[in-house]
Amino acid sequence: MLSEENLKKIDQLRKMYPTSQALTLPVLWMVQEEHGNISTEAMKYVAGLLNVPYGHVLGVVTFYTMFHSRPIGKHHVEVCTNISCMLRGSGRIMEHLEHRLGIKRGETSRDMKWTLSEVECMGSCGTAPMLAIGEEYHENLTLEKVDKIIDSRS
Repeated sequence: MLSEENLKKIDQLRKMYPTSQALTLPVLWMVQEEHGNISTEAMKYVAGLLNVPYGHVLGVVTFYTMFHSRPIGKHHVEVCTNISCMLRGSGRIMEHLEHRLGIKRGETSRDMKWTLSEVECMGSCGTAPMLAIGEEYHENLTLEKVDKIIDSRS
């Protein structure tokens, strides 16, 4: 499931971490980087590799929004809907994106170009509302700005 290179990295990390359970996050990152997502099969593999319960790995994958248990689109649009963003219109932005992209929150377009997700606080309360596409943050959004961002990727 993991490349020889990543398995060697894990061997090195084992020396730096107090328990194999503490390796869960970095190993899951490796799996996701190598495969694009973390399938049920991959979670079972990680549990076996680290000798931790499958439930622990499943809990980590489902708790953190940065991990994806199914394939995501080329452009992963994450809209913050926490209180500051919500008060400044993130709900309208989410509805606009659902219409514009033709998918609902939590879905991926059939052509695998777009995935739309609702996320909690992304640490941009002073410049709300905001969204991220991959590692790129966009703040002080309006519907017009959102359209320009989407148009630049279409």
